[in-house]
Amino acid sequence: MPHPSILRVSPGSPAERGGVVAGDALVAVNGVPPRDIIDYQQLVDGPDPIVTIERSGLELELPIDKPAGTLVGMEISDALFDKVRTCDNHCEFCFIYQLPKGLRRTLYVKDDDYRLSFLYGNFTTLTRFTEADFERVITERLSPLYVSIHTTDPLLRAEMLRNRRGATSLRWLEHLLDAGVAVHGQIVLAPDINDGDHLRATLTDILLQFPKLASVGVVPLGVSKYTKEPRMRPMTKTEAQEAIATVEEYAAVAREMLGKTLFYCSDEFYLLGEVEFPIPSTYENFEQLENGVGVTRAFEREFLLRERSKAVSHSGFFASIDGAPALGYRSVRFRSKGFGERRTKGSLSMAIITSVYGKLALERILSDGGHPPVEVIEVRNEFFGGNIAVTGLMSGEDVAQAIADVDVDRLLLPDICLSEGRFIDGLDARELPREVEVVPTDGASLAAALEGLAFPLIGGSRG
Repeated sequence: MPHPSILRVSPGSPAERGGVVAGDALVAVNGVPPRDIIDYQQLVDGPDPIVTIERSGLELELPIDKPAGTLVGMEISDALFDKVRTCDNHCEFCFIYQLPKGLRRTLYVKDDDYRLSFLYGNFTTLTRFTEADFERVITERLSPLYVSIHTTDPLLRAEMLRNRRGATSLRWLEHLLDAGVAVHGQIVLAPDINDGDHLRATLTDILLQFPKLASVGVVPLGVSKYTKEPRMRPMTKTEAQEAIATVEEYAAVAREMLGKTLFYCSDEFYLLGEVEFPIPSTYENFEQLENGVGVTRAFEREFLLRERSKAVSHSGFFASIDGAPALGYRSVRFRSKGFGERRTKGSLSMAIITSVYGKLALERILSDGGHPPVEVIEVRNEFFGGNIAVTGLMSGEDVAQAIADVDVDRLLLPDICLSEGRFIDGLDARELPREVEVVPTDGASLAAALEGLAFPLIGGSRG
């Protein structure tokens, strides 16, 4: 098993005092090689751990003087130290199969790892889940988890996953719920496959068999121009409206039966179907924001109240995990160094760069006024094509083309489309033809930007 690297050691921390330095490889804690960041956190949470590191080919045991429950002060390079448990499904709707060649290698990794479900909110189908995994989840209280359901019809689920274990793996969902693990579900809705009567049957089965689910997000199929699957097609406006009507009908039943909404449509359905979003209270704790459920209402609330949402968080000491990698767990994609260090002066023209769906949502939020004039620049996704219209999948080349001739003083770019400063197509944001300000993707940050607070500048290197 490869050893993870120690990226950073906090100044003045117990790790620094114990002699750990950035670049060391983590071998063991208290003689136990941790399998992942979860093991690591459990091991270093106790008092006075002994950390074994490898430096210049030599192994060193370093006693760390610290009380139990305090941070040790090391940032680790990876979340999983052993191999990622890859997905052995072959879903025809899988977006990884719809990626063009030549992107960074990590984008092509299909994971079906319950640990990444716990740490990052990734959805797992449970087709590779084992009794040992179940025991660990229960013993270490790895909650919440996120499970892809798609359909409760065993034969149809096996067909959709192209994996015969798909017909039986939802038994683990029942066991997890019975053991008190919080689980959020997902249904990717594919036209003519698991919609219509199949959707109604699935929602009925969930009410009867899995009522302990914390939430179920229904999201539309994403289809890029690179798909090779003949059955995969974008949903129509009418189909989106029908899906909304079905999900909201069952949500009302869930509120009556269970005292919670349970079922939610993602924002894409409402934007595609041109249907008004539910009132904010419908989303309760906004527990599937990262799945596109309630994003517009949450953003709107943040924008109006000028404060970031705290709806999405983990419990226990994993809420602010010591040793998290640079991108953090379920966090923003861009480090906003320099946030608020300067303010704009005078009356400057502004524009927000966003996607097709982003523009539809922002125009609703900005229509009430009460802020300086701002243009919304729509970036059409030529890179992926198809029905891909979300901000997180904007490519650098599409953004570059959209802003090349824009005549404004300030260009605001949401950080959700960047990962370590790069777009999904690999373009470094510094290569954009115009300087942009990278703004965290939340309503409070956008409101601050419109009111004059400056964010980090990047780009403008192309001649």
